[in-house]
Amino acid sequence: MEIEEFSALVAAADVSDGEALPAIDRALVQLGLACALPSLNKAASGRAITEALALGATAQQIQEIVSLMAGLGVHSLMLTSSLITTEAGLSESDGTIAFTADEQKIWDARVGSDPFWNRMEDELPGFLRSMLKLSPAQFEAFFDFCAVPWKTRTVSARTKELLAMASDAMPSHRFMPGFRLHLASAIKLGAGRRALDDCLQMAAHTPAHVGVA
Repeated sequence: MEIEEFSALVAAADVSDGEALPAIDRALVQLGLACALPSLNKAASGRAITEALALGATAQQIQEIVSLMAGLGVHSLMLTSSLITTEAGLSESDGTIAFTADEQKIWDARVGSDPFWNRMEDELPGFLRSMLKLSPAQFEAFFDFCAVPWKTRTVSARTKELLAMASDAMPSHRFMPGFRLHLASAIKLGAGRRALDDCLQMAAHTPAHVGVA
């Protein structure tokens, strides 16, 4: 999968040019890309932290960005949950998964009719249901862990969506379902083409994973 596939989605988006990404937001996005697991570049992370602080970012904002990127590990769950339930015979022949009464209560409390999770179901059919069937504890932990950077709210939701979008276009982490989901959310929150293109360019030039001594 090449970066051009991601660029094509941005090019096709019905958005205005909008404003360029502010310098402090650029620094936070660069930090997120540098510290994310696919790069885990200590030197680049240090430079981005220094730059973000110099531009006025707080330690809490920097930590929120790191918390957001730590969530990339859940993509392992997104990739495999439906595969496991299918191979283990835990889903019906048509792919549906039946819940127990207790599982249904957990589903209703965590997912309900939230449109965000409905969009995730469109991008990753069966993921959430499979994860709940396999492990209610993992299911609940997923929601709690991923919610942290959205509850603290020291960085704007638009900047976090732009970073999440960019992280899914990194050379060593091309995850199109997440990219489409976060691209749509960023646009809904007012991101224009200049900000989208800027983040995609930063993603394309993510620091290399050189190892941590």
